[in-house]
Amino acid sequence: MSPGTGAALRMLAATADAKAVAEIGTGTGVSGIYLLLGMRPDGVLTTVDPEPDRQQFARQAFRAAGFAGNRARFIPGRALDVLPRLADGGYDVVFCDGDRTEYLAYLDESLRLLRPGGLVCFEGVFADGRTVDSGAQPVEVLTLRELLRAVRESGELVPSLLPVGDGLLCAVRRG
Repeated sequence: MSPGTGAALRMLAATADAKAVAEIGTGTGVSGIYLLLGMRPDGVLTTVDPEPDRQQFARQAFRAAGFAGNRARFIPGRALDVLPRLADGGYDVVFCDGDRTEYLAYLDESLRLLRPGGLVCFEGVFADGRTVDSGAQPVEVLTLRELLRAVRESGELVPSLLPVGDGLLCAVRRG
């Protein structure tokens, strides 16, 4: 994650006055730290990743960054298996940085998870410039194109594509 993308996430979490954030793709914890920095002091980050080792690394990174253990909830597992168990309308922000071939399904789950006025963000939607390349593309890029189209055409979302990092697609769920 680029520092610019991280700064945008921190600002968006603060703007949403986020108390509950769901993150798809824990990674090494970098995005989680930025989200936690923007969240309310009593906020909780719920982070989902299929690799428990990554989550352990992120847990250590959060601790080293000064966050109390109760500020993050780590759920190991595949996102599409875990997300249906999370509370409807219980989240202020959903950040998606998991398997890009599943981004459309993450969008559906995010709409269910978000409160009205909540924000969903997708990292990496430029795919190193391949989303606008007219040549043959892998499934990941085709899925990103479908995601961009679905968000743009949705009457339920107010979108913006931020040119930070490898592209950050954000959308507010209408109330």
